[in-house]
This record gives sequence, C-alpha cells and structure tokens, in this order.
Amino acid sequence: MYASVAHQSDTELGGPLSVLVRQKRDHIRLNALLAELQGSAGPGQGEVLRRIYRLVFPHAFAEEAVLWPVMRRVLPDGEELTLEVEQEHQEVNELVTRLELLQDGDPGRGPLLDRLATVLGEDVRDEEDKLFPRLQEQVSVRRLRLLGVAWEILRRTAPTRAHPVVARRPPGNALAAVPLSILDRLRDATDLALLRGPERFAPPLRKAGDALRRAAHAVEQLPPFTRGEDPSTSTGPRASGTAG
Repeated sequence: MYASVAHQSDTELGGPLSVLVRQKRDHIRLNALLAELQGSAGPGQGEVLRRIYRLVFPHAFAEEAVLWPVMRRVLPDGEELTLEVEQEHQEVNELVTRLELLQDGDPGRGPLLDRLATVLGEDVRDEEDKLFPRLQEQVSVRRLRLLGVAWEILRRTAPTRAHPVVARRPPGNALAAVPLSILDRLRDATDLALLRGPERFAPPLRKAGDALRRAAHAVEQLPPFTRGEDPSTSTGPRASGTAG
C-alpha cells in the first residue's frame, strides 16, 4: 500500500524543490478555489473560473510534458496510469470549452460546473493516491527535485486555456506550447480588463477577446500540434474506457 502524497510532509516528499511538493501545493490551492466557486455567480464566478484555469491548465500541461513520459519509462503500468489521468485532463478541456460558449445565467452552466469540480477532484485523488506514490518509490529525491525544477519552468510558460484539440502527449503538446501560451495570456489580459475596467471599454474588449479565441482555435488545429495523441483523448467519438 502506497502512502498518499496528501498525507506526507514536505520533507518526506523531498523538500520544496521536489515536484511532489509543488504538485501538492497546487492541489491545495485548487481545492480552495473549488470551494470558492460553490455558490458564486456573475462576474464573481467568472473571476474564480479565470483563476482556476490559470492554475489548472499550466499545471496539467507541465505534467503531460515532463512527468508522464518519465512515469511511462519507469513504471511497468505507467502507460495505463498516465492515460487515465490524460483522459481526465481531456474531459476538463472539453467541459471548459463548452462552458465558455454559455452566457452567465444559462441553465446549462450548473451541470457543467458540477461535473468540472468532480473531474478535477478525481484528478487530484488519482495523482496523489496512485501516480505520485509510485513515482516516489521508483526515482531518487535528487531526480524528484530536478523534475520539480523542469516542471516549474514549463508551468510558468505553458498555455492557460482549454485546448481540447491539442495532443496530450509530446511532440504535439510541446510544439503547441509557445504560440498558444502567447495567445492565452493575451486572452487572460483581455478578460481581466473586461471584468475590472470601465463599461465603455467592454465592446472593443469583447471584440478583441473573440478575435484571440478564434486565432487560438485556428492554431490548435494545425497538424503538428495533434501529433502523439492517444485516440481515447482526441476530440470526437471516444474509445471505450475513456473517463466521463
């Protein structure tokens, strides 16, 4: 029986540089944001969702590019374990994409938000209870710290939005990182200005946000960015055994 990362101290997990400590801290922040999301509405809900997206998508992108390839190499069942989490990540991307098409007050938002919170919670539990304890057993503390540094560097430069078309695996996700990260951060700045700025600026900001969204959608469709994808995490009909 493996000890969950959630029940281990930072020292046991390899210290502050360890990728396990960094992951655990992000998960704690996510749980707080999900609690804040409950009962929120209107612009306040949009602000909480923006913070969730800025946390979740770079976090997952860095996992898929840095951690999961290592787990597939060092664990005999690493392919199965990481694919399950990739399927959860894909469902999160698809749920958020659907949410972004709905206006505030649309009755369809509630079920989508509930499902989003459920999948994110399942993802945290799978990682902390199943994946990370197995990784901890197989690699040295020094390796965990090196992975932590690599994961943090990539997380800080990763896309911050849902991109369900982009591959969940290298090389596609690695190739997509730079152009989508630039577009996403421009969209984030536009959305923040829309939430906090004067109403007279709202029309041009919405127009700019729509243009950036269309540009990101066009970029993520480029063939190089879908390479490496497992069929069960691609858009369209899912293979059997896919989460959700």
